[in-house]
Amino acid sequence: MREIILLITTESDEKKAIDIAKLLIERNLAACVSLKNIISFYKWENEIEETREVEIIIKSKPELKDDLIVFLKEKSSYDVPQIIFKKFESEKKYFEWVTESF
Repeated sequence: MREIILLITTESDEKKAIDIAKLLIERNLAACVSLKNIISFYKWENEIEETREVEIIIKSKPELKDDLIVFLKEKSSYDVPQIIFKKFESEKKYFEWVTESF
């Protein structure tokens, strides 16, 4: 099987998101990190919030999942960071690139 893992988190500002993305690559926790500006709507302390955020999409190896979660909890500016993940099968060439990027 050619499995990779995608983790998605968010950050409150672009500079912080860029710093996290660069650290993930430098520390060999991710092969690729994509950033996207988004608007999130959610309920917090019984109020509906609207927040501009940066979505961070991390492409990595499944065996690094636990290390990635620890890293993201340490670096997040949020009390309750969004950390969601799923394994995906990948096209052969992309899988090879991900696994050889570390």
